Amino acid sequence: MVDTRFHSSSGPIALGAVLSALGRDGAVDDSRASSLIVTGAEELPLAGPGHIALAAQAEYVPALVETGAGVVVVHPKFRAEVPSTAIALVDSRPHDLFVDLLERLYPLGTRGMAKALFEATGPAPHVEEGVRLGANVVLGAGVEIGRNTVIGPNTVIGRGVSIGRNSVIGPNVSIECAYLGNNVVIHAGARIGTEGFGWLGLAQSNRKIPQLGRVIIQDSVEIGANTTVDRGALGDTVVGEGTKIDNLVQIGHNCRIGRYCLIAAHCGLSGSTVLEDSVLLGGGASTAGHLTIGRGTVVMGWGGVTKSVAPGSRVAGFPAQDARKWWQELATLRRLSKGVKVGREE
Repeated sequence: MVDTRFHSSSGPIALGAVLSALGRDGAVDDSRASSLIVTGAEELPLAGPGHIALAAQAEYVPALVETGAGVVVVHPKFRAEVPSTAIALVDSRPHDLFVDLLERLYPLGTRGMAKALFEATGPAPHVEEGVRLGANVVLGAGVEIGRNTVIGPNTVIGRGVSIGRNSVIGPNVSIECAYLGNNVVIHAGARIGTEGFGWLGLAQSNRKIPQLGRVIIQDSVEIGANTTVDRGALGDTVVGEGTKIDNLVQIGHNCRIGRYCLIAAHCGLSGSTVLEDSVLLGGGASTAGHLTIGRGTVVMGWGGVTKSVAPGSRVAGFPAQDARKWWQELATLRRLSKGVKVGREE
C-alpha cells in the first residue's frame, strides 16, 4: 500500500482536475469523473472507492473484475472487465497514464530518502528504554525504535520507519519505507527499502516508475551484509518470520518471501517473485520474477528459475528443472564430449 508515513500525498483531489492538468480529459467518458475525489493509488485487490488502480495486462483481469477501486486505468482490451462501480480511464499506454497520475498524487518522497529524511516538520523520533545508538546515527521524523534495540554507527533510518524490540542493526545500514519486527538482525551495509528497479520506455526514455510501496520484515529475520531489499512499487515487499538471508543478496520489489526460508549469498530475486514457506536457495540462484516457488522447494546453487515451481521440488541448472534430470543431462553431455556412444544402437 502507499503509506503516507513515507510518501506525502497531494490528495484528496478531484479526478477531473487531475486529468485536466495532465491534458488527458479524453481518457474518460464518464459523468462521474468531474466530481469523484481521489485520495490515492492502490493495487487492484486492496483499492477502495477513492483509489486509482492499474489494469494493464491479462494477468490483472481476475483482480480487475473484483476490485473496489473508484478509478481504473485500463488497456482498451480489458475495458469490458471494469466493474460498473469504477470509472475507466482507457489508454493504449496505461502504464504511462498511471505514472502521470502517480506523479501528481505523490509529488514528494518518490525518489529516495534524502528529501524526506531532513524535513524539519514531523513528529520527533520515539525511542524506547534501553535503545543504544552508535556514533553518527541519523533518525528521521516519526521513527519508532523498540526497547533494547541496538543501532550501529553511521546508520541512517528514514522518516516513519518502525523497528521492533531486541533487534540489532549493524553499522552503515540504511532503512527507509519499512516496518521491522522484533529480534531482527540487519548486518553491516545492508540497504532496506530502497527504490525498486521499475522503468517505462525501456532502453529509450527510461522513465522511472515511482516506487511507493513498503518493506515488511517480520520477527526473527536476519539479513546479511550488503544485501538489498527493495520496497514495493505500490504493494509491499515482505520477508517472512524466521527467514535468514546471506550476504550480497538482491531482493527485488514486491517479492514475498515466506517463513523460515534460507537464501544463500549472491542470490537474486526479480520483482514479484513469491517464495512460499521453507524454501532453500543455494548460492547464486536467481529468479525471472512474477513466479512462485512452492513450499519446501530446494533450488540448487546457481540455478536459474524461469517459471513457477511446484511445492517440494528439487531443481537445478539453467533454466532450472528437476535436479535428477539436470544431472542426467550433464552426464550425457560429458560422455558425448569424450566420444562415448549414448543410448541403444538401431
